[in-house]
Amino acid sequence: MNEKFSWLNVPAAYSGGAHDLRITTDERTDFWQDTFYGFQRDNGHAYLTPVSGDFTAGVIVRGDYEHLYDQAGMMLRIDDRNWIKTGIEYTDGLMHFSVVVTNGSSDWSVIPLHGASTDDDVRVRITRHDDAVRVQFSLNGAPWQLARLAPFSAADASVGVMACSPERGGLKAQFTGLNVGPPISRQLHD
Repeated sequence: MNEKFSWLNVPAAYSGGAHDLRITTDERTDFWQDTFYGFQRDNGHAYLTPVSGDFTAGVIVRGDYEHLYDQAGMMLRIDDRNWIKTGIEYTDGLMHFSVVVTNGSSDWSVIPLHGASTDDDVRVRITRHDDAVRVQFSLNGAPWQLARLAPFSAADASVGVMACSPERGGLKAQFTGLNVGPPISRQLHD
């Protein structure tokens, strides 16, 4: 694994590194570009390492999701107008698995996780094959589920973890086992 991680928007409070990282978010942090809400934010916290070509990256994430849009997970980023963020996002009173793909403007898709709690381990995995990115998740070691297959540039980028709290400060998130390596098989169905 590449050990050259660096911060995009360093949080005021964090500890650890790539294998066990704890973040407390700053006030009103987010990654978003234009669509629907009409604003641009690029002040969320991300701990990233450079990647090129095809790869798979994964992490286990936990957070104390309590307020609207609290979120923690992974990010694949080329620049402030081209990125993907994915993981847990708290909305409508429960945890959702969320994916935002930004190619100039941001979109948003969510999968409600009825019955999930902040005690659950959420595994997040991003795989890039050429100009396609596959986003998967697993709750408490269950089989991987496909959340999104999206077109995305094959350009050099950075990948790692992210956390944001658009409506507050103080979301506590923990990331364990962050790894980046060769891509998994292109086969989508077992």
